[in-house]
Amino acid sequence: MENIHDYTAYAKAQQLIEWRRYKEALQEAEQLLRQEPEDPDVFALISQIHLFMNEYDKALYWSNQALSREPEQQLAWFVRVSVYYATDKDRAFQEAVQEALRIDPYEPHYYYLQANMYNTKGRPNQAKTAISHALELRPESPLYLALLSYTEALLRNYEDSASLERVALNNNMESCEVYFFLGMAAGQRGEYKLKETYMRNAVRLDPDDKQYQNEYLEALQHNQILFKIILWPIKFLRKMKAWQILLTWMVAVLLFRPLVILFIVLYVLSHWVTKAIVHVKVFGWGRRGV
Repeated sequence: MENIHDYTAYAKAQQLIEWRRYKEALQEAEQLLRQEPEDPDVFALISQIHLFMNEYDKALYWSNQALSREPEQQLAWFVRVSVYYATDKDRAFQEAVQEALRIDPYEPHYYYLQANMYNTKGRPNQAKTAISHALELRPESPLYLALLSYTEALLRNYEDSASLERVALNNNMESCEVYFFLGMAAGQRGEYKLKETYMRNAVRLDPDDKQYQNEYLEALQHNQILFKIILWPIKFLRKMKAWQILLTWMVAVLLFRPLVILFIVLYVLSHWVTKAIVHVKVFGWGRRGV
């Protein structure tokens, strides 16, 4: 009878987590801990709740408590990896994710986190390898497809990026993260109107996320007529290889230096003017943001 009660309480805590009622979930987990003070699963559950509450120090503490009792507790490892990722501790993250994959080699989210990290470090080739591993395990995941779409755009494989975008959209069930990565991919391809649409959906689904807000505002800025005019030459640069861009820039500096300087001045001016226009349109006068 006691096991049934424990299972019911554990399930209730998990349900509260899904509903994002984290404080109530924590109360349920703490009640479980009083009943089973040495159960590593309960320690791991508490660490997961603190992770969702962005209380990373507490999440790491409780995951360590779980792992000290059961070194291969999968949820505790998942929390540890997620904490190191969220706090930008790259070396600790890489070490933890390797051990986590040894314990649970069929968890695709680890590869997803690796891919994200590689993209932020400017290593899209390694990101593509990582997210491809995730898709081998979960081939229809719209989140992984959207991240691969963004990665292909970073690699300037624009047709592949657009193709993956369509597949991700077909599988998407209104995920803010999917819309975010599709928006980033569209922006990388120079499709700023499409980026605006995706980022608007991301903000609609998660209006408190600062990154979604910033990318949405940037998309609005890129769609201002003044900025479009200044950025018009860039669409041709997107079709060129890196060495061609470098050569073109060197020739332009040597032969058309005054025009290059004028372009830079106009770009900076248009950037701040359109940024101000967007800010007033979205927030009105006298407001700094949301």
